[in-house]
Amino acid sequence: MHLTQSEDGGKICALVWISSHIAHRACHPVQKMRLAVSRLGRIMSDQSIKRYSDSWIGFDELQIGDVFESAARTITQAEVTLFAGVSGDFNPIHMDHVHSVDGPFRQPIAHGLLVLSIASGLGIQAPKTNTVAFLSIENWEFVKPVFFGDTIHVRNTVMALEPRSRGRRGIVTWTKTVVNQKGQIVQQGTTKTMVKSKNIEGGSDD
Repeated sequence: MHLTQSEDGGKICALVWISSHIAHRACHPVQKMRLAVSRLGRIMSDQSIKRYSDSWIGFDELQIGDVFESAARTITQAEVTLFAGVSGDFNPIHMDHVHSVDGPFRQPIAHGLLVLSIASGLGIQAPKTNTVAFLSIENWEFVKPVFFGDTIHVRNTVMALEPRSRGRRGIVTWTKTVVNQKGQIVQQGTTKTMVKSKNIEGGSDD
């Protein structure tokens, strides 16, 4: 897209190249054109995201900047109760509806580590890789609370690729973003995993 200012200064003219390589020129009031450009940017951004897929990819097929989006999952009160039993974390902010009314969120919230665990599981399929080791959590932020009934999904972005064993596998640095049904980021951070290659000779060997 190319933007040019018209002579009267009141409109912006846009020359837009679409997939058929046909150029369209249209003039609109400045505010309308800015809105159109913003919407186009969001569409292009969404098209660059690779959705959940059953087919797996190897380290050798990943590229820096790749973005993958997981399926979604709803966090339930039953899961919070089960996690409290497994972890031993019965903090009233998670378990006590009466106590939480006077708390900062006015209602119970899911354990942050429960959400992190569920996000980790969702991320395994986005993308589906032959991961041989979870190496580290470089950093992690608990940005917003997750309430009972919230639905989350994960976006994984490839930030760095470090080949190992002559390319038969490698270390992938991911930026992980956990997003709720409102489009709000609730958790985010950076992790590293070891992933096997798919198409390099010997890639299936340990």
